[in-house]
Amino acid sequence: MIFVAPWVLVGLLALPLLWWLLRVTPPAPRSEVFPAVRFLLGLNATEETPARTPWWLLALRLVAAGLVIVALARPVIDAGAALAGRGPVLLVIDNGWASANDWVRRKEAAGALLDRAERAGRKAALLTTAQDGSGAAIAVSASMPVTELRARLAALQPQPWPSDRAAAAEAIGAWRDHAGGSVIYVPDGLTDGADFDRFAAALRGVGPVTEICCDTASAPLLLAPTSEADRLVAHLAQAPRGAPTQASVLAQSGDGRTLARTEISVPAGASVGSGPITLPPEVRNRLTRLVLEGPPSAGSVVLLDERWRRRPVGLLSGDLAAADTPFTGSIYFLKRALEPFTELREGDAATLLKRDISVLVLADKPLPAGVERDALEAWVRKGGLLIRFAGPRTAEAATNDTDTLLPVRLLAGDRQLGGAMSWSQPAGLAPFAAQSPFAGLAVSDDVKVTRQVLAEPSADLAGRTWAALQDGTPLVTEVPFGAGRVVLFHVTANADWSNLPLSGAFVDMLRRLVELSVGVAGTPGSATLAPAETLDGFGLLSQPPAAATGLRADKFAATTVSPRHPPGLYGPENGRQVLNLANRIAAPEAAPPISAATLETVRGSARERALGPPMLALAILLLCVDTVISLGLRGLLRARVSATAVALLLLLTPAAQALDSSPNPAIDTRLGYIVSGDTQVDSVAKSGLEGLSEYVNARTAATLYEPDAVQPGQTDLSLYPLLYWPITADAAELSSAQATALNDYMSRGGIIVIDTRDSGSGAGFAPGTEDALKRIARSLIIPPLAPLTGEHVLSRAFYLLSDFPGRFTGDTVWVQRDQDRTNDSVSPVIIGGNDWAAAWAMNPDGSNPYAVIPGGQRQRILAYRFGVNLVMYALTGNYKGDQVHVPAILQRLGQ
Repeated sequence: MIFVAPWVLVGLLALPLLWWLLRVTPPAPRSEVFPAVRFLLGLNATEETPARTPWWLLALRLVAAGLVIVALARPVIDAGAALAGRGPVLLVIDNGWASANDWVRRKEAAGALLDRAERAGRKAALLTTAQDGSGAAIAVSASMPVTELRARLAALQPQPWPSDRAAAAEAIGAWRDHAGGSVIYVPDGLTDGADFDRFAAALRGVGPVTEICCDTASAPLLLAPTSEADRLVAHLAQAPRGAPTQASVLAQSGDGRTLARTEISVPAGASVGSGPITLPPEVRNRLTRLVLEGPPSAGSVVLLDERWRRRPVGLLSGDLAAADTPFTGSIYFLKRALEPFTELREGDAATLLKRDISVLVLADKPLPAGVERDALEAWVRKGGLLIRFAGPRTAEAATNDTDTLLPVRLLAGDRQLGGAMSWSQPAGLAPFAAQSPFAGLAVSDDVKVTRQVLAEPSADLAGRTWAALQDGTPLVTEVPFGAGRVVLFHVTANADWSNLPLSGAFVDMLRRLVELSVGVAGTPGSATLAPAETLDGFGLLSQPPAAATGLRADKFAATTVSPRHPPGLYGPENGRQVLNLANRIAAPEAAPPISAATLETVRGSARERALGPPMLALAILLLCVDTVISLGLRGLLRARVSATAVALLLLLTPAAQALDSSPNPAIDTRLGYIVSGDTQVDSVAKSGLEGLSEYVNARTAATLYEPDAVQPGQTDLSLYPLLYWPITADAAELSSAQATALNDYMSRGGIIVIDTRDSGSGAGFAPGTEDALKRIARSLIIPPLAPLTGEHVLSRAFYLLSDFPGRFTGDTVWVQRDQDRTNDSVSPVIIGGNDWAAAWAMNPDGSNPYAVIPGGQRQRILAYRFGVNLVMYALTGNYKGDQVHVPAILQRLGQ
């Protein structure tokens, strides 16, 4: 323990003088009969001495005085060693993507070291090694008092791009106010490129370095997955470690639901691990991102676009018997070209159309009038992509104009190029036009066409041609058909009429066409895609930063993330492309400690604690006790005065210190929580509901009493308007009595808030709770659910909310999808994973024991407000929903 103002302790020398001044207490007055004569007769000339102050009261006063003096000397414990140097302190903090994993504790450790600088009366400057969202150059701030610097430190957030070591080294070299200074360095554990040695030398050039390091592993980086025929393969990169590590990767849909999970094992000393994600094509195509389970960061998220989706493609042939014959079958080359990136299906048209399908490929199959063609027409009109290949049957049927699923009218027969009976030579491909989806593909001189079906000349033929031969005749034509499209290759799908199926261009052309099947037109390579949503440092999609600019569609693969091009979604909604952090980033490499630096761990740099305030509070309490005792000794403390003093003490006691308790929940409204059996979880639930109840009591007209622990099947649940249910990983299936009690509770208007405590920014904090929820839900009658939006009554029951965070944020909250008038359209169940109780929880002193992630007082305020909305929703139903009918009511009144 140290004293910030040790000179104040000189006041302890005055305690003897204080003892002498305080040792006499005036005697208590006495009532006497006062007849004058009797007074004179009883006159006694003996000398009287004043009463002495009892020694224990004198000791009490001296202790109070001593506490005041010591408190004014500002005693501090856990202060740590003083920083080297006498000049300004430079705080250098890595705020790149890798710092998000332990961001709060890193800032706390930096604050603890700044306390030492403040105690020494030194100024401080701040340098962050990653640019902020404004794109401003990295620079050292001006030296300022530590109290001012703390405000800047509190506002810092990790960025979704790497630290720039070279720019940081230049900024340090340009700093001129470092005479006699020292450095506090808070690293993220990675080198972030080849300039780390230069950066370390710049730190040492300022002065002695204190580095916070060594007790946390560097952050892993989730790489872009590999798309294989039957699965996605997720990849994880990390700095090599001495022991094997294992990580879980979650495959999530656009609404935040986890559709699959895979485990990735990284052997000791290795830097990369992989794990497969196997899903049916229909489910796989709904994936929008992969998330690394654990602390959130931009490096733990990989966004997915059309490149990773597998479209179901159906194959139909005019010759079913020989369709798949090696090298000569009509669909032999089609299957091998499409199989790596699509889900292939075979069968007749009726069978294929029974399931969702994106593309149908017809290989030399005419479509005469009938049920099959009608079904295909209806499918194309709804948005399907029909790709047709010509052949002898198509050429023979060209004279029949009844085939409506052709992009152009065909001339009868076919045209032969080259051969013994022809004067012409096989024709090559012409370069693809800019408006064609094949634009940008390389055209090989080796591709030759020997036969083709010809399109009948027309005014719009050029506009319908996507590929042509060198002589100008169409090779690929197309036409929109309703919401869908019909595409015709004027050659066969095998090598009979051309060697196109033997070339790489054939695969690329089919890939481009399959991309069109989802309604995403191929974005021209020169088109600039504006950022729509970008990831922040914690891996959450948000508005793009101020410096973000558009990016050309053909530059994504070669672009490194930065403030100008942050990771996220680019382009219009029907043509999104993603830029991920792992795109062209250096492989994670562990950074060595700065040579000659004083090393302190994150856990070891505990924040110092000031003892002055509690000591001063204790001194005031002792002086209050002394006042009461002194009044008693002097006889001035009467019953009425005592009652008044007690009443004043009660009035001065904050009302929020404790909720009123009542043994009868039927009379006094209160919330309840379902006992999980886990002492820690139940304690958080109770503390959270107490904090929420106090918040509700202070800000609304409702009066809530101390919450109760309930056990379905044993407790009468009908007495509680709202039940909070924290799910634990080891939760067992419900018994028949428990399930009956809960189902009856929900059917009669009760609301259950189910919290898995592991979603959004808290993914991985409570593993196994989602599986536990599935076990529990088997016995519950849960209605169809939908995401909670700003249009729902719950979002405006008291406060107007668009986000519903708890300790964590970013997860979807689920409520009843359909309105049920028998229950006043109130959702009987609300499901999420934001750990609301931990955000609501309060200590006896009014502080919050659990940090919100990613953090900020606004997130906790929103959590409390969502809790208020829950209570109002449970107490009043959907009365707020009636407001939507106000215009209609006013109109009727006006009539």
